Amino acid sequence: MRILSASQNTMNPGNLQLISIATAWLDKFNRHDLEGLLLLYDDHAEHYSPKLKVRQPETKGLIRGKSALRSWWKDSFERLPSLQYEVVRLTPFENRVFMEYLRHVKGEEDLYVGEMLITKDKLIVSSRVYHS
Repeated sequence: MRILSASQNTMNPGNLQLISIATAWLDKFNRHDLEGLLLLYDDHAEHYSPKLKVRQPETKGLIRGKSALRSWWKDSFERLPSLQYEVVRLTPFENRVFMEYLRHVKGEEDLYVGEMLITKDKLIVSSRVYHS
């Protein structure tokens, strides 16, 4: 795993906390630990994904709250039991960390993904996925 930072001090306490949140997120996602993943989020967090936009067009890609997050990821884990993310780089800055990873699903071409996690009070308040 590569860790980069826009700040001068990569391992300052704030950046270490962001790296910790991102690595916990990746670990829980890869174990398909839905409840553990949700514990990382604020109750009113929002999530945007181009895949959400395709699968649930009425959302326009944006969902809010843990109930919606639970439903989205539960469906994803059930539909894609081999879904795994391989971290490429984590870039922490102020209250956010940008994660770059490879999305692996058996039978599908790997997808390079970027995802921004924005935090407040040690919880994720917003996540936004970017890919082509």
